[in-house]
Amino acid sequence: MSVGLVVVSHSAQLAAGVVELAAQMAPDVVLVPAGGMDDGGLGTSLEKVMSALGMADAGDGAVVLTDLGSAVMTAESALEFLGNPEKVCLADAPLVEGTVAAAVAAQAGASVDVVCKAAETALDPSGAAADGPPAAGDPAAKGAGTDVVGGCESDGADTGGEVAAVLTLINPMGLHARPAAALAGKLGAMDVEIEINGVDGQSVMMLMTLGAAQGTELAVSATGPDAQRAVDLVRSEVEAGFGET
Repeated sequence: MSVGLVVVSHSAQLAAGVVELAAQMAPDVVLVPAGGMDDGGLGTSLEKVMSALGMADAGDGAVVLTDLGSAVMTAESALEFLGNPEKVCLADAPLVEGTVAAAVAAQAGASVDVVCKAAETALDPSGAAADGPPAAGDPAAKGAGTDVVGGCESDGADTGGEVAAVLTLINPMGLHARPAAALAGKLGAMDVEIEINGVDGQSVMMLMTLGAAQGTELAVSATGPDAQRAVDLVRSEVEAGFGET
């Protein structure tokens, strides 16, 4: 089981579309749309939201995401009718980006609190480096003494508890949505602080902001108990072209 998600929107089509998108990155997560009125018109339905919550929460909890203000009010009313269940979180998050980030976290087996936080910080740029991501080919990003292994450059540095590597994307589509989601999900399950080109490697949305195409160099740095394992994971995925080569 995993934390489920409920997508509340004034539009049935919008809710269904957001669920369809997130499901591509989290195939094992229960995502339930609750969009539109009972008669098919625009608006929100208390009954739909309550029903969706019942389907989404299989025991590990659920996170609710909404589009506009009155959708929030409907979701709050639904939670009140259900007795404000402890394992249900109403996220203050952007609908599309928040749902995708939450779905990736849920796919990795995160708790309801962690999934909710993933939604709420989906567009949080605080993990980005002050000077922005290092440019491809920048010696400062590569560090000293890099060598080429399996089409990827890696410096193998491990200084002061930090593990670092510089890797080159080889898959034709680069770090697009699916590999970003897979990477963020796997890294999110580790006890590590990891940055990739200056952004949080555990955030699917931050990884996607890199716009990293084929041939882009990824400067990876990690600290924490799982630092070596995390960098090895990124190296393995990059060298394998995320299974797309």
